[in-house]
Amino acid sequence: MAKRVLTSVIGMGLALIVSACAGFYGGGAVGQPQFPKALQYHYKEFPALNQTGFLPVSPKMAIYAVPEDAPARSDVAYGPIEWVVKDAINKIVLSGTSEPFGLNTGSGKVVYRIDFSSLKTPGQGYLVGVKQGQSYKVSQPFDIDPKVYDRLRYDSLAFFYHQRASVAIEAKYVGERWARPVAHNPDKATCYGPKDFRGNDWGGCPYTLDVSKGWYDAGDQGKYVVNGGIAVWTLMNWYEFSKGASDFADGKVHIPENTNGINDLLDEVRFEMDFMMAMQVPDGTTLKLPRGNQMKTLDKLQFSTVDASGMAHHKMHDEHWTAVPMLPHLDTEKRYLSYPSTTATLNLAATAAQCARLFKGVDDAYAAKCLISAKRAFAAAQRLPDVLAIDVLQGGGGGYGDPKATDEFYWAAAELFITTGEAEYEKIVRASPDYLASPSGDAQGNGDISWGSVQALGTLSLSIAPNIPADMRDGARQAIIKTADAYAAQTAGEGYMIPMTRPYVWGSNADFANRGMILSYAHSFTKNQNYFDQSIHLMDYLLGRNPNMISYVSGYGLNAMQHPHHRFWAPSKDKTLPPPPPGVLAGGPQNRNAADPALKEIFANCKPQTCYIDHIDSYSTNEVAINWNAPLFWLAAYISSN
Repeated sequence: MAKRVLTSVIGMGLALIVSACAGFYGGGAVGQPQFPKALQYHYKEFPALNQTGFLPVSPKMAIYAVPEDAPARSDVAYGPIEWVVKDAINKIVLSGTSEPFGLNTGSGKVVYRIDFSSLKTPGQGYLVGVKQGQSYKVSQPFDIDPKVYDRLRYDSLAFFYHQRASVAIEAKYVGERWARPVAHNPDKATCYGPKDFRGNDWGGCPYTLDVSKGWYDAGDQGKYVVNGGIAVWTLMNWYEFSKGASDFADGKVHIPENTNGINDLLDEVRFEMDFMMAMQVPDGTTLKLPRGNQMKTLDKLQFSTVDASGMAHHKMHDEHWTAVPMLPHLDTEKRYLSYPSTTATLNLAATAAQCARLFKGVDDAYAAKCLISAKRAFAAAQRLPDVLAIDVLQGGGGGYGDPKATDEFYWAAAELFITTGEAEYEKIVRASPDYLASPSGDAQGNGDISWGSVQALGTLSLSIAPNIPADMRDGARQAIIKTADAYAAQTAGEGYMIPMTRPYVWGSNADFANRGMILSYAHSFTKNQNYFDQSIHLMDYLLGRNPNMISYVSGYGLNAMQHPHHRFWAPSKDKTLPPPPPGVLAGGPQNRNAADPALKEIFANCKPQTCYIDHIDSYSTNEVAINWNAPLFWLAAYISSN
């Protein structure tokens, strides 16, 4: 992480910092205060808080960590610290003493909590100052505004347009700096092979598919059905949860389709669904596929000749990893399909079923197409329930392997039952070992939402479905509320007031956003304000109230993520390339795998919450991805609507 030390931040100095912060859309961008000279600003020591701002009625917390040279011991008593809040004209509007929390195990530091929730007056450029000796350590500026999250919901959704494949990204929608030429159009591919890189003979595929469109998955140009599945489900779920996503009505979003008379959120969804349905195996196709879990003998796979009709190819991407940076239209690598898998097939079945009911009455022909695809895919998965995803290329894309498909079967059956009401699917849903499953909320994070753990998606959909048996819908709601209670119970015992005691894994920031979605569901069912406040705490963490004192969302806050692992948003590699646009979520801290060279440099000494580096080479903490931005969008949309 680039170390940035700023002292004596007054007047013109801060204005220069704002102008240098590319794409800054966050709090305090207008009318910055003149700070008294006594207020010092130091990168490592200022109070951490949401750098964008707060709703007038929301909880407002800052966290101050004892400087690094102080002993971080749980047996040391630390007294309260004086703090003040000043407004944009340097007037003290609130003061108090902090609550000593003690040692925060996630960061390895002794921390203090500063609660200024009683400040409800809208305004820009507020600051929290913590008294240390004769001077103050000053927070980032922030706003208080009932519309403080309004822009984030649109910026986080715009990420998906930026990631589109097979079309030019046009300046009139994103601005000159982020425009780029068309790439991978058409995006045609056949299966790699016939032999994979280990020497197994798969036999190849007797066809080439045009799988144009869809979203590039992350910082590379691969496209994956299982990651696309959870991402597009999350966008569709907001449309369904919010009963039509009126904030994204036609003309509200900067995309080419915003004058076609269809909700712009559905337009973005359709762009991905077109790709996913194109990944379906044509009828009458026979393929050689490995069945059962053969992970211990990957170099000696046993194949079965099967009717693969209706299955979905797991992914498609370049033969080799491309350089960083590499603009999509300059990518000359040959692209291939990976072979079908049961989990990809069920991702298609689930999302296509969801698509069918959302487009009914909007575009009935498209709704019918989605439903046909969903039923074909589910039937194929029933016929071949044990075809695992196995990499056939040595590089060029992520693996997305998953040895278990029971969660995908439950999710897909639930979506098909909601859409069709057919007894066959209801029976499968009720008989599933994942029936009404919701994350455990325990210290291991069992069942937390991710691309490889999707059972909760089925339960979330059932909880808001209008035409299903009451016991099923009510049971789903009770399960979700139980999870929300478990999350909320964790907040008091965590220094940064976040419901997260599980290990920090790859993409931990998405874990936070998905937990916020669960809490938001519970709030919508019960109107219990505590659930809403807990979701605010999670957003506060993502926007700066964390031990790294960084906003993990680009463009939101003076110290926001600027150097994602991405092949186009790469100014640190090529000064002619742009930084990330506003609203892009970094993967976040993870202390399970020092996978990249940048993280390895700090890994030996970092704690779970500090194993993060804002560096383009840190793909294991600073990559971006569609399944991470999707729950950020969902959470921002929910908070801004309340």
